[in-house]
Amino acid sequence: MNGLLRRFRGLPLRSRLALLVATAVALAVAAAAVTCWFVVRNALLDSLDDALSSNRPKPGEVIQQIDIDAVAGGARCLREIPGRDQSDLYNQIIQVVAKNGTNCVILGRQSIKVSDTDTSVAARDRTATYHNTTAANGEKYRVYTYPLEDYPELRLAVSVARPFSEIDDTLDNLALILLLVAGIGVLGAGAAGLWVARTGLRPVDRLTEAVEHVARTEDLGLRIPVEGDDEIARLSESFNSMTASLASSRDLQQQLIADAGHELRTPLTSLRTNIELLARSEETGRAIPPDDRKALLASVTAQMTELAVLIGDLQELSRPDTGAGGAKVQVVALHDVTRTAIERARLRGPELTITAELAPWYVRVEPPALERAIVNILDNAVKFSPRGGTVEVTLDRGRLTVRDHGPGIPADELPHVFDRFWRSPSARSLPGSGLGLSIVARTVRQSGGEVTLEAAEGGGTVATMRLPGAATPPPETPATTI
Repeated sequence: MNGLLRRFRGLPLRSRLALLVATAVALAVAAAAVTCWFVVRNALLDSLDDALSSNRPKPGEVIQQIDIDAVAGGARCLREIPGRDQSDLYNQIIQVVAKNGTNCVILGRQSIKVSDTDTSVAARDRTATYHNTTAANGEKYRVYTYPLEDYPELRLAVSVARPFSEIDDTLDNLALILLLVAGIGVLGAGAAGLWVARTGLRPVDRLTEAVEHVARTEDLGLRIPVEGDDEIARLSESFNSMTASLASSRDLQQQLIADAGHELRTPLTSLRTNIELLARSEETGRAIPPDDRKALLASVTAQMTELAVLIGDLQELSRPDTGAGGAKVQVVALHDVTRTAIERARLRGPELTITAELAPWYVRVEPPALERAIVNILDNAVKFSPRGGTVEVTLDRGRLTVRDHGPGIPADELPHVFDRFWRSPSARSLPGSGLGLSIVARTVRQSGGEVTLEAAEGGGTVATMRLPGAATPPPETPATTI
């Protein structure tokens, strides 16, 4: 059995479908043929039973033609019942049965075997009944036995029998016809199965060709025509969606590489220029003035710091959206994370005043990613705040707002603030990679929240971050503070 299953699974899909269709049709035809055979058999049997009961002789006619002693002796009483046409009773046997089992044939050329059923009817222990038996020559007969009711004192029964060949010959012919029809049906089913398999799998063939074409040429612009709304159509739509997503992902990847190369070129060029100046000074022996040398080294340090920040941001953005960065999602206290980020922001802008009103709020996030996002928002506020300015931080029921009093962002630039490597023309001279807010948007989106940036009343910018959570930690999960 296992070998057959392995062979079946090794066949092409088209052959398996054709074989399954042919097998299903063969089983259906076989079931229909068997059912038809039994229905016809039962109908013929009922017809034979009706013929037996309608051809039984009258009680008086039977009594006139038998000798009770002959019945007891089991001898033949008469060759035929007077007044009956033998041509209508071909192979029919009529015999009288006594309760002790003896019989007397009054019509027919041979006797039939007397059964317990016949003697029970003769003894009045049973009413008329139909049953099967055999004749003296071994031929099968269908028997109808009924009591001789007009003469109850004699305890006699009459058995009317006709051969089963009247049914068997018809059933044999029917079986032959059904076998031929079934064979033709199975062959037709096999042909139909092949046609159905070829027709039904034609869209799959097109899909296979498309997949092979994409694998061979990496042409993600290929689309499969979608017809209807069946499973094949849905599969084609899924394939088209997959190739579109892959194309979009590849475009984004290429764009990221291009943008990263562009952003890396500036600090690398500046770093290379400064290092070349220092190297040329050493090679030529011409010393650089101390102040200039100090400025060059400070510039090299700044460029290296900018490169490190840019590479870190690129690594953060290169992580998959499933949060496969190594950190685990857990319940954390958003107010504590925000407080830690504020302390870090104060170190970067000691001349600024940062106020904080933080109500308790617990969220389920990656703690490092959340802290980095909040730090990026605060860094933007610190970067664009005037010297001696104020940054206001508020956390109320999961709504974290960071407001600065800087120059603000023009309305036409607000839709682009979360794009990768986008930087306002007025901020290109300031340090930064243009990836900070992209990282913020990514982290908040992964946590099921949303972040917006808009102009504040009276000047400045307000960043709003909303994260789902609760004012109290879940009892089964202790809060993690940072």
